[in-house]
Amino acid sequence: MDKKRNIAILGSTGSIGTQTLEVIRQQPDRFDVEVLTAQNNADLLIKQALEFKPNVVVIGNEAHYQKVYNALDSHDVKVYSGENALKAVVEMDTVDVVLTALVGYSGLLPTVHAIKAGKTIALANKETLVVAGHLIMQLAKEYQVNILPVDSEHSAIFQCLVGEWQNPIEKLILTASGGPFRGMNSAQLAKVTKAQALKHPNWEMGAKITIDSASMMNKGLEVIEAKWLFDVKIEQVEVVVHPQSIIHSLVQFEDSSMKAQLGLPDMRVPIQYALTYPERLKTDFPRFNFSDYANLTFEKPDMETFRNLSLAFASIEQGGNSPCILNAANEIVVAEFLKDNIGFLDMSDVIEECMLKIAFVKEPSLEDLILTDKETRIKAKELIR
Repeated sequence: MDKKRNIAILGSTGSIGTQTLEVIRQQPDRFDVEVLTAQNNADLLIKQALEFKPNVVVIGNEAHYQKVYNALDSHDVKVYSGENALKAVVEMDTVDVVLTALVGYSGLLPTVHAIKAGKTIALANKETLVVAGHLIMQLAKEYQVNILPVDSEHSAIFQCLVGEWQNPIEKLILTASGGPFRGMNSAQLAKVTKAQALKHPNWEMGAKITIDSASMMNKGLEVIEAKWLFDVKIEQVEVVVHPQSIIHSLVQFEDSSMKAQLGLPDMRVPIQYALTYPERLKTDFPRFNFSDYANLTFEKPDMETFRNLSLAFASIEQGGNSPCILNAANEIVVAEFLKDNIGFLDMSDVIEECMLKIAFVKEPSLEDLILTDKETRIKAKELIR
């Protein structure tokens, strides 16, 4: 890296956003924070802005604008609010890398704007590719923009492929921890609570992705993301349950050789790699020690009990707007599960019903996907009521 990179962090108050700032805090000579954004957490956004002195902050919820403005106005930090501001700041000439850590569908349109502005994308928002993978990858190619994966599994695959671009991929193997309910049957899952679902055995994550991990939907979304990121057929993507979360994912090549990327579960590693690629910068992060892990185990996922994973495969096999329907329905059911309005197993039923009821569009435009997302959310809420 010849010069400091100016980073825009979309979703700076969430799990990925705060860990990105940890990385930047450790590498002050390599990065400057240009933009910070949050939806509702005004207090943490203000605290981050006072420390990192960005050029601009955006608070998505306009009700919090005055509070943020009053706190930062005298510190020479510009403050904006609302969805349009979010789409505008990613286009700023002073931004080099846009790290998209927004939750869910909300990451789609800002990512589109950032690509059209020629920004390097550090992608932590898998839903962007789930909803509109064909459009996003086409745009990235058209505008010659790099999309660097931040998800630990996709970063692992990306790292395994460095130096191998000319060698065809036979198979991508995504590892899954299995979440807190690994090994449970349907009768047991019917009784699980929100508190139990929010206790992931290996990773510290936000509420939405933690519930997705417990239901295996997160792995389903990652399967779809991998298909688009690495330009493979869905038949070339496989999931294996690896409870220790030490092997983050693997690539198998046509000569039968396999490459894996290993390390302790620490999201700061893939975050830093996305921000510094192709360099690796020295860190003081904890190191993996083989003697601490006498056994690394692997098993097939139970796709009959954890139906969300099979629904995700079905959606991408059908293609079109089907993954968009899957994602929108899932965002609604997770939000309702977190409010105790729906049971754990009922989430899959609602998602499947939406996939059957919402009109299928074989080759959707961005406008089609926006409409599909809106219609699916309405239908999912109706089904829950």
